[in-house]
Amino acid sequence: MLQNQGGIMVILSSPSGVGKTTLVKLLSKNRNFFISISHTTRKPRQNEIRSKDYHFVSDEEFKRLINNGEFLEYAKVFNNFYGTTRSPVIQNLEDGKNVIFDIDWQGADQIKNKKLNYKLITFFLLPPSKEVLFERLSNRDMKDKLIADQRMKEFDRDVIHWINYDYVVVNDDLNECYSKIEKLIDAEINNGSKDYDKDFIKNHIEKLTS
Repeated sequence: MLQNQGGIMVILSSPSGVGKTTLVKLLSKNRNFFISISHTTRKPRQNEIRSKDYHFVSDEEFKRLINNGEFLEYAKVFNNFYGTTRSPVIQNLEDGKNVIFDIDWQGADQIKNKKLNYKLITFFLLPPSKEVLFERLSNRDMKDKLIADQRMKEFDRDVIHWINYDYVVVNDDLNECYSKIEKLIDAEINNGSKDYDKDFIKNHIEKLTS
């Protein structure tokens, strides 16, 4: 399908705790990407700001948006709903702005299936190891170890969806991970050569899931 001359869409997904939100914010700051702000029914974390990190809404309001067909994608994750409303995304793309999404594999699948008339580049992020991931989750602002354990149990279910993404990047060092994503985006936009080792990724996933 021919794409419009508008903006491009970039999706970053990962199991919980890998660092996609930090990377999304870096791309927004350094590359002037418009961050698609999701609606969610979960409660704000201590450091989160309403309408900047998420639009925090009630279950009733979220269901109203579903019934009105206002979501580009939505999913239930850890007993809470998350969703992206269509209008601001399309408006920014039409205005020539690039849009970046911090969403899980369910939302990524839904956006891909919409076959919107804009270029779409998808990334799946992985931790260097399960041990590092558990440490990151345990040190996050959610001090509850039970929540970290729950996230780890979901890891194996989430990681199998890597195959549906254009690129998989390991977040061992934040700056290196960011640089790799940035170079792959530039190569996609400019039809340049891509420094991407699929065999390395496959071997890494085998280690994570064995």
